[in-house]
Parts: sequence; C-alpha cells; structure tokens
Amino acid sequence: MKSPVLSAPKDARLQAIDRYYRVHAKIYDLTRWTFLFGREALMRRLAAILNPERLLEVGCGTGKNLLELGRLFPRARLWGVDLSAPMLTRAQRKLAPLAERLTLVHAPYDQPLSSEAPFDLVVFSYALSMFNPGWEEALAAALGDLSPGGALAVVDFHDSPLPAFKRWMGLNHVRLEGYLLPGLKQRLPGGQWRVCRAYGGLWSYFLFIGTKSPS
Repeated sequence: MKSPVLSAPKDARLQAIDRYYRVHAKIYDLTRWTFLFGREALMRRLAAILNPERLLEVGCGTGKNLLELGRLFPRARLWGVDLSAPMLTRAQRKLAPLAERLTLVHAPYDQPLSSEAPFDLVVFSYALSMFNPGWEEALAAALGDLSPGGALAVVDFHDSPLPAFKRWMGLNHVRLEGYLLPGLKQRLPGGQWRVCRAYGGLWSYFLFIGTKSPS
C-alpha cells in the first residue's frame, strides 16, 4: 500500500480540524452513522451508472467509503486523501485487503494531486462543508483531477432552518448554509441532484453527481 505524505503548510483552521479528528478518529465509525445520511445511496447510484478505472475520495477519513467503493468497483484503482493522520492510520488498517490497488495521501486538498487529470471519479462525502474557507479551491482541484467526461459525486450537509443548530454545527467545523449545491450546479450544469430532510427537517442533506465536460 502506497501512503505518501505531501508536505504543506497548515494554517490555524487546518490545525484546528486536525486536532478535532485526533480526538474523533477513535469513535468516528461508531457515531457518524447516526447523522451522515445518504452515503450508501450515493454509492449505489454510482455503481448503477459508472464503471471507473481510477477513483479518488477526498476526505476519506477511516476508509469506510473506500472499502465499499472497492467492493462495488473491483477493478478500480483507489486513492484517498485526508488531512488527518490518525484517520488515515485507521483507514490503512481497514483497507489492507485492497492494498495492491490503493494509495493514501496525507495532505490538505487545495490543489490537484496530479497534473495529468488521472481520475474518472472524484467523491466528496461530508467533506466539502468542512472546507471553510477552501471549498471553492477543493472543487477546482477536483475538476483539475478529473479526466474529461469524469464524474464528481458529493453527499453533504445542505441547510437548516434553525440558527442555533447552525451555530452548533459550526463548532464542529461544519458550515450549514445551503451554499454547496448551488456552487456544484453552477460548475457542473446538468448534474443529477436531490435534497433530503433529516430528523423531521432539523437539517437537510443533498446528493449530487455531475460530469466534467469532455471537451
């Protein structure tokens, strides 16, 4: 398993997120199923419409999604990038059965991983809403990493009608203000998307799949 470490300066925001996941890495898989909805639905949809040869998950965390993507796409080469070393350590153990076709990268995602646009699928699962600021740079990096005709797939928090809940999510580094989906639709017109409610409307989340222009 290749696990290169790319050096990059860390600002205060990145350092805060890194500290957050040093604490949460041990309990991430045990707790996040209670509110990170739509991940399985997104991957099922991807399996129904795509057959990628090279895919990247941005903010791959403990490797839960990559493990499922590896099962759905048994011939695909898999890459994962994440800011948190403790999360990647857990991912490396979890993804050991896929070691021969897996590369994990420890770095912030603010520029393409390669100048050759090597991926035909890039996935963000509850990562973009934590890029505050930085989500626009992350999307630009993803589009730079995508081959022409490649797909960008996102599942993430969308919005909430409750200001107090938005403030609480902000303490957990999540911006919950309905800005991501419009940004995706602007950059990838014609994409498939839907918005779903969670816990009776306490918040909403969205799923999006768009294709980079082949020209």
